[in-house]
Amino acid sequence: MKVEIYSDIACPWCYVGKRRFERALATFPGAEDIRVTYRPYQLDPSTPTEPSPLRERLAEKFGAANLDGMNARLADVGTAEGIAFDFTRALSVNTLTAHRVLWLALTEFGPAAQAALKDRLLAAYFAEGENVADHARLTEFAVEAGLDRDRVVAFLDSDEGTDEVRREIAEAQEMGVTAVPTFVFEGKWAVQGAQEASTFLQVLEQVREQSDESAAAGQAADDGDACADGSCAV
Repeated sequence: MKVEIYSDIACPWCYVGKRRFERALATFPGAEDIRVTYRPYQLDPSTPTEPSPLRERLAEKFGAANLDGMNARLADVGTAEGIAFDFTRALSVNTLTAHRVLWLALTEFGPAAQAALKDRLLAAYFAEGENVADHARLTEFAVEAGLDRDRVVAFLDSDEGTDEVRREIAEAQEMGVTAVPTFVFEGKWAVQGAQEASTFLQVLEQVREQSDESAAAGQAADDGDACADGSCAV
């Protein structure tokens, strides 16, 4: 089974959804036959390449008075999934370069390396206050995930992967992806949002059982917590 996950590093619900989906996979018979790949998406491509406090950027969008409640809910959800959200340290920065390194990870090192790097980047962004656009830090994160240091350094010194990542984002938008995370099963059935692990498990079972002519197996689960262009449901 093929599962493609459209997500952005700057999306807290993508972090939650990744953890929940992995919990579902851990209990799914035949999980070893499922190929999971992460596809790029940018909630706000206009985000500057120079980092700034995420709290300030969110305050501009949602109002400072709303932030505490929003962040408290996410913190509680994160704790249940083993995620230590720290919005006081998090930095807002453009994620295109990080998506390029994720593309490299998948293309040359495989899905397992890409998944490891995805997790590392999400933790760096939301828990550690790291600048995920900084080439030196990206290199270290990539090496931790199993990528070759020299290859990553050379890659970041070039424009390699830029056109490919932008093309994948455009293709996602053409497919109708407007919020992340969006999970696409077998290229046919889409589930949007950070669903509960039990819901993901049910979808996996349905997709496995359905024939090509079946009705959309995963489309009932389309209202979970997610981030749409420029904002997140909380």
